[in-house]
Amino acid sequence: MNRRTLLKSSLAASAVAVAVSAGLMTPVQVLAAYPKAAFEAKDSATALSSALGSGSYEHSDGIKIKAPDIAENGSVVPVTISTALADVESITLLSESNASPLVASFKLDGSQAYVSTRIKMGKTGNVVAVVKSAGKLFANKKEVKVTIGGCGG
Repeated sequence: MNRRTLLKSSLAASAVAVAVSAGLMTPVQVLAAYPKAAFEAKDSATALSSALGSGSYEHSDGIKIKAPDIAENGSVVPVTISTALADVESITLLSESNASPLVASFKLDGSQAYVSTRIKMGKTGNVVAVVKSAGKLFANKKEVKVTIGGCGG
């Protein structure tokens, strides 16, 4: 049984190696687009313009942000964003108090406008949810007080 297992494993490994070297198994479709300039921006307006093409938005109460009022540990802050706006293209999450304010950007393409994640916050500040709906940007914000810093604190 050991010889059969060895032969099967080596045959499978060599088939994968041939496919990779021939360029048949490249992860081009799997890799996500990484907006490097947006994640390296030092202020919210620059991060938004790099990620979404515009740094200005309208306030909307139709965007609901569920986050704790006081986060005991800034390294793990649960945030949930939902909206009733129609034709939502993306949801972008910013933490204004972080050195790099862009936390995440989710492209939805017809999916339900609901995102739940955990973020790091260096200190007390606003969590901003920016929703791109029908080509326009709408946002809402919520202040989260951090008692123990998470980004190097």
